[in-house]
Amino acid sequence: GIRRYGTVTGVQTCALPISMNQKSLPLVRLHSACLTGDIFHSKKCDCGPQLNAAMTNMAVEGHGILLYLAQEGRNIGLTNKLRAYLLQDSGLDTVDANRALGYDDDEREYEIAAAMLRAIGCDKVRLMTNNPDKIASLERAGITVAEQVPLIVGLSPENINYLKTKANRSGHILPDTALAALDDTLRKK
Repeated sequence: GIRRYGTVTGVQTCALPISMNQKSLPLVRLHSACLTGDIFHSKKCDCGPQLNAAMTNMAVEGHGILLYLAQEGRNIGLTNKLRAYLLQDSGLDTVDANRALGYDDDEREYEIAAAMLRAIGCDKVRLMTNNPDKIASLERAGITVAEQVPLIVGLSPENINYLKTKANRSGHILPDTALAALDDTLRKK
């Protein structure tokens, strides 16, 4: 079942183990809460499609752990995330919008995720992510990432610039072919 964990801010975060088959390494997703993407299906980001694809992939494999982390808007909170959206609508990219609000590019922390994995008895994972910072953070916290499993979903005309910023300025691992294919599709319209 779902396991709840507190954080230093008192906000709850949770782990959802899916059919823990001890014969193989679990497929793990560290997913930061995204009200706009996960619940309201915003096209500005790829969060909702990533969450859905991760859960589907874990169910297909029959072995996985979803860590749903209370870190809305790269951990700047919902109100500031909405302020960042307004700045993005006026021409700033996601990195510059966060900086304009006085935040780092990404304020998320993954120590709680490592602690949650250890509490479940998991110290080696296959991590579904495009974000090398998640891999490095887990490794620093003592969790071995045996494999980075790409999660390339949710590309749309509405979020192409957001995804390009994640790739070009934040180092996310997004294949140029996926972004180029979307660019070509947009140019043909």
